[in-house]
Amino acid sequence: MRSVQLTRMGVIGGYAQFVSGLRTALLYLGILVAILAVIDWAVRTRRINPFNRVARFFRGRIDPLLAPIERTIVRAGGTPSTAAWWAVVAYVILAILIISLFQFVGDILYQAVAMTQAPHEAWRVLVSWTISILTLALFVRVLSSWFPISAYSRWVRWSFVITDWMIRPLQRVVPRLGMIDITPIVAWIVLRVIGYALLG
Repeated sequence: MRSVQLTRMGVIGGYAQFVSGLRTALLYLGILVAILAVIDWAVRTRRINPFNRVARFFRGRIDPLLAPIERTIVRAGGTPSTAAWWAVVAYVILAILIISLFQFVGDILYQAVAMTQAPHEAWRVLVSWTISILTLALFVRVLSSWFPISAYSRWVRWSFVITDWMIRPLQRVVPRLGMIDITPIVAWIVLRVIGYALLG
């Protein structure tokens, strides 16, 4: 039994090291993306000679990668030269989502091990998982509203399905702040209060 517990804790420790390494790798990759964004912006705004080797490389290799972002910016009325900066913003959001997802999985793994060691506390773990999934769904729902993504898209539809039961009643009670719907924030606060009340 002792060896099984040590094995489980070893798995959790290994996973935590993996997440730490992933966080470091994403940080270095983010620095590289930022450097490339600065150079690409300089090429697009003619701060770098458009005929030299660096400019030709960026027009041939980097600009095609930014084409989807550039099209979105142009449709929204922005200028194509800002595509590189929006790519940095998109990378930061993606990196945060990746790290959050892996930390979420790590929390579930840790709680699953804790549940096997103290089965009478299993209800606490299940409540914690439920609150975590609902919080993640609220985050995805809010994030999708910032971009031209349909609520029926297969990537975000699940977040609307599992949070509508909270959001719809709140929308009838909580007033909007101009164009901003704050009901997801209110729902998140309610979830936190329920979690604190149940789990301490």
